[in-house]
Amino acid sequence: MPDKDSVEKRPNWMSRLKQLLVPATILVMAVGIVFLIAGNWNTWASERASQETDDAYVRADVTPLSTKVAGLVRAVQVSDYQPVKSGQLLVQLQDDDFRAQVQQAEAGVTSGQDALVNNQRQKELQDTRIVQAGESIRAAEADITAAEAGIEAAKASVANARSGIDGTKADVDRTLLERRRQEALIATESTTRQKLEQAVADEQRFRAQLASREDDVSTASAQLASRHADLARAQAKLSSTKAELEAQKRQRAVLDSQELLLQADLHAKRASLLLAQTNLGYTRITAPIDGIVGERKVRAGQLVSPGTQVISLVQSDSWIEANFKETQLSHFRPGDPAEIRVDALPGVIFRGKVDQISPASGSQFALLPPDNATGNYTKVVQRLPVKIVLDSRQPNLDRLRPGLSVIAVVRTKPAGE
Repeated sequence: MPDKDSVEKRPNWMSRLKQLLVPATILVMAVGIVFLIAGNWNTWASERASQETDDAYVRADVTPLSTKVAGLVRAVQVSDYQPVKSGQLLVQLQDDDFRAQVQQAEAGVTSGQDALVNNQRQKELQDTRIVQAGESIRAAEADITAAEAGIEAAKASVANARSGIDGTKADVDRTLLERRRQEALIATESTTRQKLEQAVADEQRFRAQLASREDDVSTASAQLASRHADLARAQAKLSSTKAELEAQKRQRAVLDSQELLLQADLHAKRASLLLAQTNLGYTRITAPIDGIVGERKVRAGQLVSPGTQVISLVQSDSWIEANFKETQLSHFRPGDPAEIRVDALPGVIFRGKVDQISPASGSQFALLPPDNATGNYTKVVQRLPVKIVLDSRQPNLDRLRPGLSVIAVVRTKPAGE
């Protein structure tokens, strides 16, 4: 027969085991659920069709406008927070000095142009002189040709005169002998006085012809010498004219070199004029785009230096910069629709679409990026900026201001769609 105590202990042990089993099962299930949620949380979060973040703000291009030149502020043409159009004058500096510089540069350009015109006139005159020198060379060459022809003619004349002298000398000798023979015969009265007179006349006539022939030789020789002198003068003139032509050509080359220098000087003066005109333009600070003026930094009469910020211009077109967690970006694509709720405009919903996703997380653009390779490490979910552009022609777009806090919701498409 079993012991009574052992029978009583068995039910007590079973009841206590049942009491512990239920909490243990609940604990195991809870731990399993925690591990399941922790292991798949990122997947579940990224697979959601709508991704939302309140780390989002309105953004717009803010252009700080500064001066490029030093001067006194003549007038500020706009007031704080005033809408302006592209090209509208915002700030005007005193421009008297800059206008004087422009006039001085314009005078320099005019002077350079006049110098080039004068150089061109000198070149035209030099070309005329070169042509004249060429004509003089041709005239000298013609004189040389004429002198050489005259020399040949004078030489022929001298030859002709000398050939006549030889014949005349023979006649003179012959008539002289005949005269002497007749004189000897008249002395012995063996001839007549008439024959003697005829012999004397013939001798005198041929002697006169000889003298004439000798004069012709002298004249022809003088002409030959004159033609040689003409040839020498023509040759000297030709050499002088060629030297003059060479000098005129060199002077023409000098004028060409001067033209290059004058052109370079004119280019420099035109560049100075352009610089002066550009500096004059810098005295007018205009709106580069449509937008709204921020707070004015300068007032009339204030002295400003290059780089002084005078005003800020906020562009009218706004967009949204939403900083989503990296676990939310699995299915983000450009063009995904988005809804924007602005804290400053309760109840107003703006429509837009994803335009671009930042190429790096926000921490990479920080002034002091984190260095996780040093010290202890704690994993922190990173955020990437997403640019959302707003659809145009929506009500209340003009009420958006850069820096306003918004809540951004992006409708994503699951993978494969």
